Amino acid sequence: MAPVETVATILSTFAYGETSKIARLATRELGVVSAIAKGARRPKSKFGVALQSLCGGQATIYLARHSDLHTLASFDVTTVPEELARNIDRYASASVLGELMIRFSPHERNVGLYDFFAHSLAVLVAVPDDAVPILGLRSIWGLVKQLGFAPTLTQCARDGVPVDWHQAAVAFSPPHGGVLCPSCSRGVESSQLTARDLEDLEVMIHGRGDLPALDDRYLAAHRRLLERYVRYHLADGGDLPGFAFWLAQDWKTRR
Repeated sequence: MAPVETVATILSTFAYGETSKIARLATRELGVVSAIAKGARRPKSKFGVALQSLCGGQATIYLARHSDLHTLASFDVTTVPEELARNIDRYASASVLGELMIRFSPHERNVGLYDFFAHSLAVLVAVPDDAVPILGLRSIWGLVKQLGFAPTLTQCARDGVPVDWHQAAVAFSPPHGGVLCPSCSRGVESSQLTARDLEDLEVMIHGRGDLPALDDRYLAAHRRLLERYVRYHLADGGDLPGFAFWLAQDWKTRR
């Protein structure tokens, strides 16, 4: 069978046997796949240092006929995420993007999803330091949308009734998938969002309008809301180490 050549990003690797590695790759043509890089741990491996997390490049993959573990014939690096490694804010956001891809991306071709992921990494590398927190939040919400799990913001997630953003507060329920009307929100545990909060969410999820200027308190609140939403809708309550690192604030004091 002829190999598949595709643009790809390394999501993770781990040792396999004495000389090889298994790589998880996000690819433009195949979705997220696992592939064995034979001999990658040898001192003079043809892969060299190419199989580093979040490196981008051109992958050549031989597809297995009766297994989900394919063979990585080569990986020609085009981008090395040095800026992500140097800046903890950038790395934390990029780690969440990678975690979403490796955990929840479909194992099938989805060009739009891959392109959004790769573009988000490129943006995190290029923007000024002070723009990283809000753009990281925007990129993660955008990837959730690309995965097909965007919350509903303009109508009740339970009964479809239009929701007025300009009431005193609007209930947002991660388990139910978005905002709730007053009658459906009774007795339901939810976050209370203002019109400003919802407008900010609209921009971050759908990319409509200028990004909001959020202070540290609002950024932290938006991060917590996003993490709860992802935990309910994608993670089934499971552990999300990348999100846990992104949510933690103590690493900021060690920069």
